[in-house]
Amino acid sequence: MLTIGEFARASRLSAKALRLYDELGLLPPARVDPASGYRFYRADQLERARLVAWLRRLGMPLARIRVVCGLPPAAAAAEVAAFWAQAEADLASRRELAAFLASYLTGKDTERPDQDTGLAIRYAAASDTGRGRPANQDAAYASARLLAVADGMGGGGELASAAAIDALKSLEAGLPAGSLLNALADAVAAAGAAVRDITAAGPDQAGSGTTLTALLWSGSQLGLVHIGDTRAYLLRGGELFLITHDHTVVQSLIDDGRLTPEEAVSHPERSLLLRALDGAGVTADLSLRVARAGDRYLLCSDGLTGVVPAARIHQVLRTAAGPEQVVGELIGVANAAGGPDNIACVAADVGPAA
Repeated sequence: MLTIGEFARASRLSAKALRLYDELGLLPPARVDPASGYRFYRADQLERARLVAWLRRLGMPLARIRVVCGLPPAAAAAEVAAFWAQAEADLASRRELAAFLASYLTGKDTERPDQDTGLAIRYAAASDTGRGRPANQDAAYASARLLAVADGMGGGGELASAAAIDALKSLEAGLPAGSLLNALADAVAAAGAAVRDITAAGPDQAGSGTTLTALLWSGSQLGLVHIGDTRAYLLRGGELFLITHDHTVVQSLIDDGRLTPEEAVSHPERSLLLRALDGAGVTADLSLRVARAGDRYLLCSDGLTGVVPAARIHQVLRTAAGPEQVVGELIGVANAAGGPDNIACVAADVGPAA
């Protein structure tokens, strides 16, 4: 038997930490002296103690460490990998936000996001059930101010995707000058609350959620909000740019260099999300984009991108006459490729105001 001091030195955990882990039932001592209350540990408890120490260095919460320690090795390894994938996705999101804020604050005194540049958008939106699903849980919406797609999941997926977009529609009436990002953040919080109400409405809707990708037009700029694996593309000068980052397990593996984009197409966990609007208060990516005449935007669900190569999407965006043609052709291409999932598409062209 090792005293708490000896065990602390061997495990590289402080005595204070060991007392806390005992209280939480995470690492109880082998014996507690009934008179003095002094804790003693067996040598074979060191392996668990060291695992706890490593997981704490990784930043894993104690509640999740308790889960990992109770799993067989293979399942524990999968849980650690899932935790780290989520941590990397959260870090990437914070990095993007930090870069945006630095850029925004640098030009804050000279830029006027609410100024009238004489530009407007032509738009079209549609969603389709596809050929492999009995119901359509995708939602697509477009107006002169707001473009949005959402891909619902779970028993209340159709309600969740509609509620997420409805929460953004309040922004169409206008917002105070310079408050585009704050208004989007508030709207996303409202969308999350609406989804939470849906998941709590009954057992059939528990675990439901939705992705959300939207662009809000405000004078010279577009505010972009994104969570999940719905996507936003920009066609500018004939070049196609993906302007969102998928919050998926496979994308985190690609980012880490452990998977190629080609391998991701057939990966068994390609649809597993790291982030979605599910009522759990998950943070969405927010950014601003400067609109230019001639830009063409596409927002879509993975019912399109999961079966249609980027080169084919690029071709349609380059050659289609207008937003209506873009949306119709892309839904047709997805269905021609088998249409295994619901499909949502929104297209918009930036040009002179009428």
